[in-house]
Amino acid sequence: MDALVLKTFGWVFIAFAAVFAVAGAADQGFAIHMAIVALAAMLAALGTARSGRVDPVTRAFQSAPQRPDLYYDEVIRWGVIATVFWGVVGFTAGLYIALQLTFPQLNLGLEYTSFGRLRPVHTSAVIFAFGGNALIATSFYVVQRTCRARLAMPWLARFVFWGYQLFIVLAATGYVLGITAAREYAEPEWYIDLWLTVVWVAYLAVYVGTILRRSEPHIYVANWFFLSFIITIAMLHVVNNLAIPVNLLGSKSYSAFAGVQDALTQWWYGHNAVGFFLTAGFLGMMYYFVPKQAERPVYSYRLSILHFWSLIFLYIWAGPHHLHYTALPDWAQTLGMVFSIMLWMPSWGGMINGLMTLNGAWDKIRTDPIIRMMVFALAFYGMSTFEGPMLSIKAVNSLSHYTDWTIGHVHSGALGWNGMITFGALYYMVPRLWGRSRLYSLRMVNWHFWLATIGIVLYASAMWVAGIMQGLMWREYGADGYLVYAFAEVVSAMKPYYLIRALGGVLYLAGALVMVWNIWMTIAGHLRAEAPLSDARFDPAKDRPLVPAAAE
Repeated sequence: MDALVLKTFGWVFIAFAAVFAVAGAADQGFAIHMAIVALAAMLAALGTARSGRVDPVTRAFQSAPQRPDLYYDEVIRWGVIATVFWGVVGFTAGLYIALQLTFPQLNLGLEYTSFGRLRPVHTSAVIFAFGGNALIATSFYVVQRTCRARLAMPWLARFVFWGYQLFIVLAATGYVLGITAAREYAEPEWYIDLWLTVVWVAYLAVYVGTILRRSEPHIYVANWFFLSFIITIAMLHVVNNLAIPVNLLGSKSYSAFAGVQDALTQWWYGHNAVGFFLTAGFLGMMYYFVPKQAERPVYSYRLSILHFWSLIFLYIWAGPHHLHYTALPDWAQTLGMVFSIMLWMPSWGGMINGLMTLNGAWDKIRTDPIIRMMVFALAFYGMSTFEGPMLSIKAVNSLSHYTDWTIGHVHSGALGWNGMITFGALYYMVPRLWGRSRLYSLRMVNWHFWLATIGIVLYASAMWVAGIMQGLMWREYGADGYLVYAFAEVVSAMKPYYLIRALGGVLYLAGALVMVWNIWMTIAGHLRAEAPLSDARFDPAKDRPLVPAAAE
């Protein structure tokens, strides 16, 4: 029945999209997007026309048979593959635009390949494509296992996954074509926002439906974090993207807000996208996968509940700290700063809870590179949630704002916290989703860890130094009262740091490519013959502690 419904909707979408593509031909970008929608709808209609659905990933890699009596994992397997794919795309785009800042020739003289067009492709590919697919896949994985219930409405879960991929493609092509809402940070246009709203409501329905049908009476804390992420992002998305289209056959629209109200709305959305998309959602990952990989119960369940409610309450107020020294009223700026500083406590409570889960199992950091990745992620979560409140203080912000210090802060959190906890979750899930005894190679996970770690250190340290240098050069006045440095001189001074940042990006991307090979070979069912990392190089005869002879 669901296949018939989806097929019918598919052909209806084809008809509507074809009409819009022809009618909106005067708007080239809009016509291209409608053609993409028509193609996607046609593929969906043809796909659902098949009788006896078989998971293509299962068939291609001869996976373990489906367990219809237990969990619905088909969409999760596709989510894992999409996460890996979009991660490589996003990291590659980030490396390319980092090189553009050092070698402007790489802009190629084309509007489509310019830094301004590719920068939002990079950020959206990493945050919404890589991070979003990771969150959808892990949330579907976690909610089934913690609720001991099969995923509600599998057909709607498939719609969520494929609908989200369509959103990613429309947003990315829109950025390249120059179709954005043209606000402080690039956003998709109105019809793409509407489509994402439909997909997100379906996501909420699947998730809540699974919780309601649970056989486990208790709702584990990871589900609270995932649920808060889904609900709050829906609210943020709808309010921030309220817009009035110029016409229904074009991509142009005008925001419902203007001036300082528009700026405040944008940063209420922007900072809480960090707070709920990149923090709350990934904390849901942390609270499930860290205890599972460590094979230890979470350190303090009471602390996890306190962490949840304090974080949820405080984060929503912190956005105005992005608008220090602007037309925003001073009381609103101070409010954002105060709540940002208070965020130290719940954030570090979560970090401590995650790290202390390893009580009695600290040796796993030496022998298990997956848990090492997760511990590294928690360390960077703690560091980023210290640095963020510090940067919200007005005196510090006067130096850091508009500099690459902010870029270093954002990427230390994104690459260190979001990236590493996602990698750890993927390495945990893949063998279990495809019925393998273990990963293809644990030593390749170790290589991935060190490549990514060195890349993050190079990237973040270069941007910290560069940002502080920028801020100091911009505010340097001579005895005559004029600025000492021209803007061009500041840009010139940044070149070596941009090169170091690009090198860090190369290493991080290299680590991701190692992960791609490791996961691919795991799915294919191969196992690499290698010595276990748990082998301890310890010789009791040679490594005895030095003690006085009399004591012996």
